[in-house]
Amino acid sequence: MPPNRHRAIGWALGFLAVVLLAFTGLFFHQGKTPGLYPERSWGPWRSERMGSWSTYVRINSWTHAAQARIHYGKAEEIHLDAYGETRDATSPFGTVFTLTPDGRLTAKQP
Repeated sequence: MPPNRHRAIGWALGFLAVVLLAFTGLFFHQGKTPGLYPERSWGPWRSERMGSWSTYVRINSWTHAAQARIHYGKAEEIHLDAYGETRDATSPFGTVFTLTPDGRLTAKQP
């Protein structure tokens, strides 16, 4: 192959790598890559009681994401992951839990 063709292929591959890294960074920043955040990017679990429910919430320091683990004794466990947008879950008892990506957890009784 002529040297100009090698140079053109090199530039095209370099451009493709830059575009791929930009999209990956954008997806991470928007919180659209659940499960790919390293454990060290998560803050500590903070706990609080919501009625009879025990809740544990942690926030990601790299991006707009939060995780919640909600327990009702040993009988019921709910997992909520808010990666970039608000998530809701309803317990079998009718309680609706809402988790925002900034780590705010709310509960509404039926």
